[in-house]
Formats: sequence, C-alpha cells, structure tokens
Amino acid sequence: MWQDPLFILVVVACLVVLVILMIGVGSFGKGGDWHRRNANRIMRWRIIAQAVAVLLILLFVAVRRMGGN
Repeated sequence: MWQDPLFILVVVACLVVLVILMIGVGSFGKGGDWHRRNANRIMRWRIIAQAVAVLLILLFVAVRRMGGN
C-alpha cells in the first residue's frame, strides 16, 4: 500500500487535518489574544482540509473498487 501515491496522499491529508486540529485545540485551551484573532480562521482551514481528505479517501476507495492498484 505504501507504494500507492494516492494512499500516501490520503495519509498526508489526514495528518494535515490532525495538525490543524491540534493547533486549534491547543490555542483554545491556552486562550488569549492570538486565539481570539485566529480561532475562526483555523476552523475554516480545518474544514477545508477535512473536506479534501474525505474526497481523497472516496477517490482512493473508488479507484480500488474499479481494480486499480
């Protein structure tokens, strides 16, 4: 599976979502001025990254079902 570039792309996309989520949760826990200025922006980036990750997962499943390697 690790030789499949689409699988690697899916893993990277999921890790990006995880990093953005951890930044958001960390800033929420810490609070402060930075969090107030950037909380909505971080949430938007997480939603976009999560949508891309879900689309890549669906693409990966579709390719695998059609007999792709």
